[in-house]
Amino acid sequence: MLSPEGLEAALREIGRTRYHNNHPFHGLLHSGKLNKGQVQAWALNRYYYQSIIPMKDAAILARSSDSEFRRAWRQRIIDHDGTEEAPDGGIERWLGLTDALGIDRGYVTSGAGMLPGTRFAVEAYLHFVSEKSLLEAVASSLTEMFAPTIITERVSGMLKAYDFIDAKALSYFDKRLYQAPRDANFALDYVKREARLPYQQQQVLKALEFKCAVLWSQLDALYYAYVTPGNIPPGAFRPDDAK
Repeated sequence: MLSPEGLEAALREIGRTRYHNNHPFHGLLHSGKLNKGQVQAWALNRYYYQSIIPMKDAAILARSSDSEFRRAWRQRIIDHDGTEEAPDGGIERWLGLTDALGIDRGYVTSGAGMLPGTRFAVEAYLHFVSEKSLLEAVASSLTEMFAPTIITERVSGMLKAYDFIDAKALSYFDKRLYQAPRDANFALDYVKREARLPYQQQQVLKALEFKCAVLWSQLDALYYAYVTPGNIPPGAFRPDDAK
């Protein structure tokens, strides 16, 4: 049995070794070594992940009988869907990025050009939070503990490296710099409090490993299709300037 502090340390070690900031695709993206077509492919495929976040959070929300938990968790849905008064939630801001990259919005939202690997990984995550325990579902969100580091690297690197990207196009990440730590702190406190038995702590650790694998798998699919060996599946997005 780990102490709450020991559990947190184990979770942070998973992030240090398995979070997708370690993936070679991100190294290329953040250092300006991708062409515009490859950046377009990344943004288009990542949209599908962004689009299911409110569905994922609604599934978690529906699992809890604690009104205090639900009040806190539903903010995540508002952050991504926006409101009638402020419709520019995370999904809309991500579409602002794909707009800026010159990809037709209807094509992006249709999912027509998405890689099969993206679909399989993202839907596996949605199934996970719908079918596993509430504790495991909450723990799977703890990749947000590591988000500020990758966001800082991404924004600074892309603005410096790509003349077809500006700060407005990357505005999605502005709010995530404070939303992600807020959400991560809530989820971390929850799992440290609710994982009272050794098997529950192991479930928490395995849930975070699974979520890291979901994010890593999406980049594996992008790397295979658009970098090396460059084997784009039938029907998937084919950028004009991809090499």
